[in-house]
Amino acid sequence: MISPSSIDQVFEASRVEEVIGDFVQLKKSGSNFKGLSPFSDERSPSFMVSPVKQIWKDFSSGKGGNVVAFLMEHEHFTYPEAIKYLAKKYNIEIEETEQTDEQKEKQDERESLYLVSEFANAYFQKILHKTDQGKSIGLSYFKERGFTEDTIKKFDLGYSLNEWQAFTDEALKQGYKLEFLEKTGLTIVKEDKRFDRFKGRVMFPIKSMSGRVLGFGGRILITDKKAAKYMNSPESIIYHKSNVLYGIYHAKQSIAKEDNCYLVEGYTDVIQFHQTGIKNVVSSSGTALTSEQIRLINRLTKNITVLFDGDAAGMRASLRGIDLILEQGMNVRVCTFPEGEDPDSFAKQNTLEELTVYLEENAKDFIQFKASVLFEESKNDPIKKADTVRDIVNSISKIPDRIKKEIYIQECARIMDISEDVLFSTLAQINKKEFQDANTEYKTETKAFDVIKNKQPVEKVDIQYVLERKIIEVLLLYGNKTEDFEDLILKENDKGNLVLEPVINTAKVFEKIFLDLQEDEMEFTNPKFKTLYYTIIDTLNQNPEFQLKTFINTVDADMANEITTILMEDERYTLDDWERMQIFPKEKKHSVAQLVSETILSLRCFLIDQKVKEFQQKTVANKAEINKSILEEVKDYSGLKMLLSRKLNRAL
Repeated sequence: MISPSSIDQVFEASRVEEVIGDFVQLKKSGSNFKGLSPFSDERSPSFMVSPVKQIWKDFSSGKGGNVVAFLMEHEHFTYPEAIKYLAKKYNIEIEETEQTDEQKEKQDERESLYLVSEFANAYFQKILHKTDQGKSIGLSYFKERGFTEDTIKKFDLGYSLNEWQAFTDEALKQGYKLEFLEKTGLTIVKEDKRFDRFKGRVMFPIKSMSGRVLGFGGRILITDKKAAKYMNSPESIIYHKSNVLYGIYHAKQSIAKEDNCYLVEGYTDVIQFHQTGIKNVVSSSGTALTSEQIRLINRLTKNITVLFDGDAAGMRASLRGIDLILEQGMNVRVCTFPEGEDPDSFAKQNTLEELTVYLEENAKDFIQFKASVLFEESKNDPIKKADTVRDIVNSISKIPDRIKKEIYIQECARIMDISEDVLFSTLAQINKKEFQDANTEYKTETKAFDVIKNKQPVEKVDIQYVLERKIIEVLLLYGNKTEDFEDLILKENDKGNLVLEPVINTAKVFEKIFLDLQEDEMEFTNPKFKTLYYTIIDTLNQNPEFQLKTFINTVDADMANEITTILMEDERYTLDDWERMQIFPKEKKHSVAQLVSETILSLRCFLIDQKVKEFQQKTVANKAEINKSILEEVKDYSGLKMLLSRKLNRAL
């Protein structure tokens, strides 16, 4: 268990925009930050972070909360793990009591796989640095590749002994269950026998964006025609190779800072680039590039530079990955190395300055690259040339931005020496086919009259829900503020008529709201809001130094999500750049007293209206004997509503 004082320290030091900025590319938007949702596939930002309130909200998935909630949602951390991650990030020492055997038993399967993977990572490093076999074989191999001690330790490189079950025996001895060793793929179980999957291999741990060990890549060092040169961990509930990029943990900050990501093919390419000084580089770990991997990069930058070695056959096969990148609206450049060279060998032989200059001078726009590669194969064959042009136009069709499409068509026409009209016509044919393949959606968009005819009835607004929600929002934002309120006292004038007489009272916002609601005997009808209301009032009453950030950190996840939704809803307009269109919504903070008074008055008017309707229903039900007292009450309530509407300066 982590001590409460350590948790308080972590929350005090953590900045939600800094932590989330490690995973999502955030751009300033007024007093907030916005970015693409890390929880869904989108091209327009719906993810918002508020440094002032220290909360975040993802409008595409409905998720939200504080900094710990983000780590638990995004990285699947448990609460203690999220606290430990933040403590490590902000160099905070945490006090922790030893877990009992019973507590260890309660760890869920996912967590057990993570624990096994972390143990394996430490074990393989220990074998590499502390055993004769590890040093003579594994460490020698890494040194031959040109890796320094610092680089080897930075990437947690290791070695698995060339023995059938050395790792498995040690893991079992340390108390790890065979069930989880098998599920991570570290141990292969066949009937009553068990073997180390990575026997006799140098080890590359594959980490998540937050640094958790998900799986491993292992390279064999002996010549064995039956054994694969590289082997990865099998799929598990924590490791999905199509969702992971090797090196993303070490590269994420550099990718966001440089606003560009270099994409290579192998583990050693990534490591060698890092050692040379270029850190914004990741690898697809020997698998074909996937949409999920591209989305990981898309959270950090819109720009990808794909690095190929001089192998023409390999380049052609990898061209398919470029179309996937284009589909997600990203900018693609391609750089190839001289024949016989790959990113690893080239970085090893050149200084940082030489490598940087080479990349800048040789990185081509994807269309120039694709045209040059395919054109070489088809320049003497008209039919192949036609196929090449169609292939390039097909890539251009993947781009969502119409302006970019047109520019690329013009560029393709210039490079391939072909009419723009022909290319636009080909593009139109491709687009038409795509529309026909998705004809249901297309027809729905184009048949305007059908849409109107089949239009569903608009859902009625629940006024009381909106007003109760507004009261919670006001309490959260301004509950502890002291304001001058213009209260209305109901009096009879000389003519016997009811009038509202204004009186100025100074009070804290939460006291004003609480007393007004009590005076009118108004109860919250929404159960969530009711719980929130009494929790907030109680906290404000007991803690004069109430802070929103601290309060969110003390409530449960459901309540924290509800609070985040309420607080961020009014700021949603910033995602649409209204200020660019000269629309400037009024900020509530300039008229807190007015906001409180108007919200309470509106709720009173609504409840009066409900009461009048109730009386009217009684009157209709008893037509034979119309109750005079009911009519009197209706008249009084209607008069009160009219007075309140004058105070609000609007008809109700």
